[in-house]
Amino acid sequence: MKKPDINQSKLPSQLITKRIAELGDWRGETLARVRKLIKEADPKITEEWKWRGVPVWSDGGIVCTGESYKALVKLTFAKGASIEDPKGLFNSSLDGNVRRAIDLHENDKLNESAFKAMIRAAVKLNSKGKK
Repeated sequence: MKKPDINQSKLPSQLITKRIAELGDWRGETLARVRKLIKEADPKITEEWKWRGVPVWSDGGIVCTGESYKALVKLTFAKGASIEDPKGLFNSSLDGNVRRAIDLHENDKLNESAFKAMIRAAVKLNSKGKK
């Protein structure tokens, strides 16, 4: 008999909070800081939990994901190739036609105002497809 998944009964926001706590190091701190910035940029953003444990933020479609790896936190913008990046935050997945990512390593500094502008731009881009 298959055991029930205890995560199924939790809200996505609770699962993201749990992941941040489980990381317990700079990756958790980074993910928490990024989460706060995303919510500041778009207070009505929806938090989701997809693909066996990936935090996802969406508003009219996926805005970005927040994956944690051993040496980095990766913020992947689903439609990043269509978003202006005047401050050069995108530093990963640059060859694709659709997505772009920001890889954050320990002690990396993130331009918070530029990041929030990119979140707002991604939401605006998603809303264009809904009209």
